[in-house]
Amino acid sequence: MSDSNEESSMILQNMKKRKQCDNQNDDRLSDLPDCVLLHILSFLNTKQVVQTCILSKRWTHLWKRISTLFLHSSNFSTLKCFAKYASKILTLRDTSTALHAFDLDRWGDIELQLFKKVLKCVSSQNTHLKELGISLHGDTSLVMSCVSSCHALTSLKLSLSPRGSSRTHDDTPTLFPNSLNLPLLTNLDLTNFAFCGGESNCVEPFFAFTKLNSLVIHYCKVIEAQVLSISSETLVNLTIASPLEKINLAKQNNLSMLAEIKTDNLSNYAEIHLSTPHLCTFNYTGYLIQKICGSGLSSVKKVNIGDSRQFHASVVHSLVIFNWLLDFVNVESLTLTSTTLQILSLLPNLLEVKHHSLCNLKSLDVVLIPLYDGSLSQSIKDDMLKKAAAKYHKEVAKFSKAFKARLEPPVIPDGIVDFLRQNSPLAEVNISSDFPHVLNLKQVAESIKGAKIVKYRSRYAAPASSSIAPPSATAHASVAVSASAVPPNLHLYCGEKDGKSSNEDKVEKHQPNTNSPLLDNGQ
Repeated sequence: MSDSNEESSMILQNMKKRKQCDNQNDDRLSDLPDCVLLHILSFLNTKQVVQTCILSKRWTHLWKRISTLFLHSSNFSTLKCFAKYASKILTLRDTSTALHAFDLDRWGDIELQLFKKVLKCVSSQNTHLKELGISLHGDTSLVMSCVSSCHALTSLKLSLSPRGSSRTHDDTPTLFPNSLNLPLLTNLDLTNFAFCGGESNCVEPFFAFTKLNSLVIHYCKVIEAQVLSISSETLVNLTIASPLEKINLAKQNNLSMLAEIKTDNLSNYAEIHLSTPHLCTFNYTGYLIQKICGSGLSSVKKVNIGDSRQFHASVVHSLVIFNWLLDFVNVESLTLTSTTLQILSLLPNLLEVKHHSLCNLKSLDVVLIPLYDGSLSQSIKDDMLKKAAAKYHKEVAKFSKAFKARLEPPVIPDGIVDFLRQNSPLAEVNISSDFPHVLNLKQVAESIKGAKIVKYRSRYAAPASSSIAPPSATAHASVAVSASAVPPNLHLYCGEKDGKSSNEDKVEKHQPNTNSPLLDNGQ
């Protein structure tokens, strides 16, 4: 019995020692100087930083002195919780501490009280702020007036829309001031802005930014101008999302209506003139109708033409892509979607063209996207029938019969990869996809010499059973098509019909964050 008591006593003593050791380890962090702790906290989002106040008395007020604020409504269960939380942060923060970085992302219309606090915070810190990001729906003129006073900025990210807007890029754009004086700016990211031209029919809004390294323009427009000029000796990275639509105020009074105009007429879009001798990376997503000229593309080493979400195409679009490729003289890494390759293949006699570009190509990455039924799919089929009729009439009947049997064109058009690699035959071809459960990646890779599957870029879970297979899968199984009736370049594939719009395809931002504790109930 005594042995048992002694054993229990030893266990209790060991537990006490272990607890004391754990407390000592905890105190080691708290014993660090404030400047070190504040530096550690700067790597966390503001919501996590504030939660450290419950650790001990040492941490109770430390969060008030952080030099970075990152307030994103997507981290909260409701917009009401976010507004309450953000207002508290801006009110209780120690204003004597210089604020170096501030990022506010408020989905939808911002509350007036919170909006005033945001403007006051930015204005009071305008000589210290180096990084600023604001995304909201509100009085855009007040935001721009506030931003224009922040002369120490090195990074600026703005996504602004008028109050009551439904979607950022479908509404009246914010006018970008030609006189914005930010001499230290190196990174600029703009969404839903308009650049106003002058008598020369050319607008050059970024000329004053002599240290600009990275430029991103999303869903922007040009007013009373034919050309958007980007001249920079320092620009290295350029990203464009959606072509630059032109606004003629004499003909178009309602700017929001212009977003609905989608034609093949190049004259509806402003031309981009690049004078960027050190441009290294070029990224583009959106409607493939943007004309780009100048010497800017000749220095580019890395190109990414992403998913265009384009459901209609013609020779005009294929010619735009082809002209881009001709300017990519020094590209080493080229990433394209299969949709882009499908559109490029619409150019007549493309595979017979001998070009002098892509001579330094080392890797060609192709991201496979299903070719859903629609205008683009029909354009591809019509083009295949037209080319077949021009070369061998007997094959036209086979194509027609195959299309009626719901066979689809290959995800990557025949011969298009060899066309791109004609000056760099040793370039690697890497295949990836977000839709491995819909597309036969192995079949696609085997159809291209030297191609390999590098990764599944899946954002979606594979179907658990055949009950959620593509609607056309059953039709494929029931259709009997003889081998002699099927042209060799058609695949037994028909992608899922996309019943969702691009809006519905977006992930809902305001989901509860269940991975971390919250300060108040409901947050």
